[in-house]
Amino acid sequence: MSAFDLPWLVADIGGTNARFGLVTSLGAGPSHVAVLAGADHPTLPDAVTAYLAQHAGGVRPGAACLALAGPIEGEHYRLTNSAWAGSVRDLGIPYVRLLNDFEALAVSLPHLEGDDLVSLGGPPPGDGVKAVLGPGTGLGVGALAPSEHGWIPVPGEGGHVTVPVVEPREFEVVRALRSQGVPHVVAEHLLSGPGLVRLHRALALVNGVTAPGLTAADIVARVDDSLCAETVEMFCALLGGFAGNVALTLGARGGVYVAGGVLPRIVERVCGSAFRARFEANPDMAAYLAGIGTSLIVAAQPGMTGAAAWLSQRATQESGGLTTAAVTGH
Repeated sequence: MSAFDLPWLVADIGGTNARFGLVTSLGAGPSHVAVLAGADHPTLPDAVTAYLAQHAGGVRPGAACLALAGPIEGEHYRLTNSAWAGSVRDLGIPYVRLLNDFEALAVSLPHLEGDDLVSLGGPPPGDGVKAVLGPGTGLGVGALAPSEHGWIPVPGEGGHVTVPVVEPREFEVVRALRSQGVPHVVAEHLLSGPGLVRLHRALALVNGVTAPGLTAADIVARVDDSLCAETVEMFCALLGGFAGNVALTLGARGGVYVAGGVLPRIVERVCGSAFRARFEANPDMAAYLAGIGTSLIVAAQPGMTGAAAWLSQRATQESGGLTTAAVTGH
């Protein structure tokens, strides 16, 4: 079997779940999609073996592209919020490309349209630099930059910048966290699934009440609970401010896209929140930010879509280098 023989294995691997799929023809989207709990498998090769045996008929992929939530160094990976770490050589697949999970999301952006997106305000996405960010197990950030050869994905670790607090209540939350032993509060500490839980506990401390031990899913589900409602409102506002900072840092005139496992569950509440107001709330650059569209990604598996697009590009280049259309979307 040679590299780029079909089928291809694609995956979007986070700190909690690993999503796998197969690409069975050039230009096709992932099929045979399955979600495996990371805790059920000691290593990534164990999870790949289980997926191929249980959900893909035991096929042997000719190539793979894996999007992982963590830093990548050549053939080596280490998930930020999981014990999985190692080398792609352990997978036994002829060609394997590793992408940061938000690098893969960035590659998917030109392929998202219609029902894949919900507008969060501003003009339609343009052709300039695009940014993508999102709260899940952690807080990811990536970008897609145009070049004369097509789009170039740019990974990043922007979720670890200092949390963008502005309002007095937000500063009280930071003080509460510091009193509990968190000396430097970064964005991911509050803008993630675990961050939503941390924010809920901190607001309870600020309010002088005892908070029940709720999960992120519990918090977003309790719409009539005043503390949970305030938690979600502050979460959306902080995320808007963070997104505005990302837009300015990257010059993302082509649009800012928000993804992750938390927000698609509360689309209407995000749309009705202070997200967009905080996105634009920079007194020096308000007009600049007002000209940047913001969209929420609600597509089912955008990370795997990006991984499949990356492999399509490489396969095209290997067979003759005629075009980068698989990634560019043009």
